[in-house]
Amino acid sequence: MVDDYFIKQAALCSTQDETPTELYEKYDVKKGLRDKDGKGVVTGLTHISRVDGFEMINGVRTPIEGRLIYRGYDIKDFIIGHGERKFSFEEATYLLLFGELPTTSQLEEFKEIIANHRELPTTFLRGVILKAHSKDIMNSMTKSVLSLGAYDDYIGSNEIPIVLKQCISLISVMPMLAAYGYQAYRYYDLNDSLIIHRPDPKLSVAENLLMTLRQDGKFTELEAKVLDAALVLHMEHGGGNNSTFTARVVTSAGSDTYAVMAAALSSLKGPKHGGANIKVVQMIADIKKHIYDTDDEEAVRKYLIDILDKKAFDKAGLIYGMGHAVYSISDPRAEILRTLAERLAVEKGREKDLRLYQTIVKYAPDLITERKHAFTGVSANVDMYSGFVYDMLGIPEEMFTPIFAIARIVGWSAHRIEELVGGGKIIRPAYISISPERKYVPIEKR
Repeated sequence: MVDDYFIKQAALCSTQDETPTELYEKYDVKKGLRDKDGKGVVTGLTHISRVDGFEMINGVRTPIEGRLIYRGYDIKDFIIGHGERKFSFEEATYLLLFGELPTTSQLEEFKEIIANHRELPTTFLRGVILKAHSKDIMNSMTKSVLSLGAYDDYIGSNEIPIVLKQCISLISVMPMLAAYGYQAYRYYDLNDSLIIHRPDPKLSVAENLLMTLRQDGKFTELEAKVLDAALVLHMEHGGGNNSTFTARVVTSAGSDTYAVMAAALSSLKGPKHGGANIKVVQMIADIKKHIYDTDDEEAVRKYLIDILDKKAFDKAGLIYGMGHAVYSISDPRAEILRTLAERLAVEKGREKDLRLYQTIVKYAPDLITERKHAFTGVSANVDMYSGFVYDMLGIPEEMFTPIFAIARIVGWSAHRIEELVGGGKIIRPAYISISPERKYVPIEKR
C-alpha cells in the first residue's frame, strides 16, 4: 500500500518532469529514437540480422512484404530449408553466433557443448531459485543470471573466448532457469506439487523445455517442432529493439556478461516489448466472454470497434497483436507462426479459436486505419499468434515472456560479441536540458 507521502511527492514529480510535445519539435528531438514516421534513428552497424519493412522506391519510403534476415539468410527459407529435420534452434544459434551455417560435424559438436553446459551448479536450484522464489518468472531469471556470475572466476573479462563461453553457458541454462523458476512459483504460490525434471542431454532445447515444464515430462513431436520454430523466430530481430539495444549499451560500458544479460532481461519483461503476447491472449478471452458465438464475424467486428473506441477490454484503444514499428504489410514471423498455429489447432481441437484469430486479422487492419489514421499499413505481428501457440501447448501465461527470453538471449549474445569486437566507444546519446537556471535559496528562507 502506497501511503500519502508518496502519492503527494509523485504528483510533484509529474509536475516538474512533464515536457510539452512542442519542445521535442523545437529542438528536433527524435523521441524514442524514432522519426515522426516511426523510422528508427540509425545508431550503429551490424552483420547479425536485418529487418525489412520498407524500400526506397523513386525516393519514396514504400511498404513491402516483411522480411527477417539472419546473417544473410531469409528466416522463411531457413526454417523451410529444414524440411523434415526435427529441430533448428541449435543450428540457428550457431549461425547467429559464428556467422556461418554449421556442417553436420560442427552442429553435433555444438549440440554437445550446449548439453554439457545445461546443468546448473551444485545446490544452485535449492540455494538460489527455490530459496528466493518469485511469482514474476522474469525477475527470478534475472536474479539467477546475476547469481551465476558468482560461480565464474572470469566474470569481469571481456576477452572474446571467455565471453563466448559465458554466453553459450547462459543460452544453455536459460530454459532451466525459466522452468525451475516457474515450478518454484507453482509450489510456493499456487500450492501445487514441486516436480523438478533434470535436463536430458539427448533432447533439444525445445524438447527439454517442454519436458521440464510438464509434470509427466511428455510431449508430442508436433508440439516440440512448433515450439522449436517459435524459438527460432524470436531469437533475433535487429540491433534496435529495446532489449538488444540495452545489451549493446551495457556492453559498451565495459560491463560483464551476466550484468549485460540481466539488463536485457529487465528490458524485455516490459509490456511494451516482450509482454505483448500476454495482452493478446487476455484480449481473446475478453472477446469470448462478451460474444456468445465467435463465429459471428459481424459481432466480432463490432466488438473490435468498441475496443478501438476505448469502450471494451482494457480501455486502452488497442487491438493487441496488430501493427509493428517496422513491418506494415506483413510480419514474416507472424506468417510462419500462423501456419504452425493452424497445424496445432487441428491436433488440439482448437479450430474455433483459430477462426476467431483469423477474423480479428481480417477486420482489424481496416478498422485501425480508419480510426487511428494509420497510413503505412497495419498487419498482424508475431504476438498475435505466439500467445495462441503457447496456450495450445499448455504453457502458462507466466512463461510467455520467459520463453521469449530463452530465444532472444541468442541475439543478445551475438550483439554483445559484435559490440566488443567492433564497438569501442561507450554509447552515449545526448539530452538537451530545458530547465531554467535558478538561484539557490537557503533552507531557512524557503
